[in-house]
Amino acid sequence: MAFFTYIVASRRNGTLYTGSTDNLVKRINQHRDGHFDGFTAKYGVALLIWFEVHETRHAAFVRERQIKEWKRVWKLELIEKSNPGWIDLLDTFGLPD
Repeated sequence: MAFFTYIVASRRNGTLYTGSTDNLVKRINQHRDGHFDGFTAKYGVALLIWFEVHETRHAAFVRERQIKEWKRVWKLELIEKSNPGWIDLLDTFGLPD
């Protein structure tokens, strides 16, 4: 089973949210549907702009916590390095459920 650390955004250079999950497609769809009250719903944060795969839930969670501590500029550099066009990766990659 794969585990994911991900970053979603409201738009290019917009509001960012970092999370982790074992079902990336389901989680991003939950963000898009406003399933979660709070930060992501309030700021419309639902475009999957970066993710990485981990072998364990713990590794994904540790990476999430690490990235949440980063300065915004570091997060933007991470995103720009792998996704300079800020393409919505969920739509482009067609990840399985």
